[in-house]
Amino acid sequence: MGVPERLADRMSMAEQHEYLRAKFSRRTMIRGGAVTLGAVTGGAFVTGAPAQAAVPARAPRTTPAAEHVDGALVAPFGRHLAYGNDPRTEITVSWQVPVAVKKPFIRIGAHPWDLSRRIEAEVRTLHTPAGVGTGGDHTQYYLHARLTHLKPGRTYYYGVGHAGFDPAAAHLLGTLGTFTTAPDHKAPFTFTAFGDEGVSYHGLANNSLLLGQNPAFHLHAGDIAYADPAGQGKASDTGFDARIWDQFLAQTESVAKSVPWMPAYGNHDMEAWYSPNGYGGEEARWNLPDNGPDKKNLPGVYTFVHGNTAVISLDANDISFEIPANLGISGGTQTKWLETQLKKYRASKDVDFVVVFFHHCAYCTSTAHASEGGVRQEWVPLFEKYTVDLVINGHNHQYERTDVIKAGAVTKKLPIGGTAYPESEGVVYVTAGAAGRSLYAFSAPLSYEGHENEVDSVASFINTKDGKVDETVTWSRVRYLDYSFLRVDVTPAAKGRTATLTVRGIAETGEQVDHFTVARKAK
Repeated sequence: MGVPERLADRMSMAEQHEYLRAKFSRRTMIRGGAVTLGAVTGGAFVTGAPAQAAVPARAPRTTPAAEHVDGALVAPFGRHLAYGNDPRTEITVSWQVPVAVKKPFIRIGAHPWDLSRRIEAEVRTLHTPAGVGTGGDHTQYYLHARLTHLKPGRTYYYGVGHAGFDPAAAHLLGTLGTFTTAPDHKAPFTFTAFGDEGVSYHGLANNSLLLGQNPAFHLHAGDIAYADPAGQGKASDTGFDARIWDQFLAQTESVAKSVPWMPAYGNHDMEAWYSPNGYGGEEARWNLPDNGPDKKNLPGVYTFVHGNTAVISLDANDISFEIPANLGISGGTQTKWLETQLKKYRASKDVDFVVVFFHHCAYCTSTAHASEGGVRQEWVPLFEKYTVDLVINGHNHQYERTDVIKAGAVTKKLPIGGTAYPESEGVVYVTAGAAGRSLYAFSAPLSYEGHENEVDSVASFINTKDGKVDETVTWSRVRYLDYSFLRVDVTPAAKGRTATLTVRGIAETGEQVDHFTVARKAK
């Protein structure tokens, strides 16, 4: 099936990818005249030379050729938005179709009755070969339309279609969506965040609550769909099912069709059979800002600014000791880039707050993964040097929030309802990994809003290059064990006055389980 486990344990992600390419090229799996494994060529995900005459190992699944499909019978689904490099003027609209269609496009306008601007869409075809996981021999069609030269702070209407399916037709107006670009000035706004969602009732319920918060954008801190349930970045893991992505994008469409959905990549998002870095499948599905340090190896690393807040997405697979499939893939360039961005934002007169999000936790006391030593070694010193205002992680399936931390120690206890001043005190870390997957556990008693249970210390561990190391910590302030997400309200202020981030943990029930404030002097 995949790479034998005895080999996978000794092979890097890139080596496993090359093994699979060689293995599948020897098989006689022919689809549409070409073998497709997912490398990027000319904007579409195709690889391999035209197939030579061969006899299929089994009868191919019957799929109508594109020219035989009536486009009027094919409805797009799984719409999801993403900011471009400049959220004030750039948005990408992405979606799926279940079969190949002709001439896909997007219509956009300022009113639902005026969708005269029509833009051709890019098609990225992703094929999972037979023999890969449980859902092999499956082709997915992802479409992307990059919109530029938009006006800041403006709401637009859009519809996606193809030959035979025009969203401007009267009977299809119900398929239209909207989005709003970021403002060109400092104004109050809300954003939401969580990690570790997957496909489940709880994920669907959290999405419904997210939409009610009216967020300007949403951050997903990795482990997005769980098509690969093992999450070790190994091609020998046979539980992979690419079709889970179809279900996931359908599940999130209620939010993502109107709210830019900005992911970071976690360990379950490395899929070894598509590309050497494990992200070939992700590059087919998402169209994220391309301003990171290494688009080839780290496509999920990027940054954007919304109002007075800069957001940085990092790829902690690059520095993870616990799950080392991509350890060191950037050769240190990601950390150098991070410092450059932090330095730039702290010098900018337009940026008050800096929020960083990524998957593996810097500080968490979960009995499952706990804390990642690679993050503490590589990035925490930079967070402290440049007084990052908020760090958001996933990986551990629960909600946990720290006190204010600097140099590994608590500089200030931050009770529920308290205020942190990062310029002088340190950094607050939130694990928001309870978006939908099965929950983990804490070794210490739960403690959350209305049910505070303060303890002097918590027994935990940290993942290091030498394995797990036990530690006793004093920084664990809030511990909540049920499905939840993060809401952040950003309130700017006049120069010299106090701007704030009001951070809230919201349970799937809608109850508030934590809240605190981050404050700093506005520029």
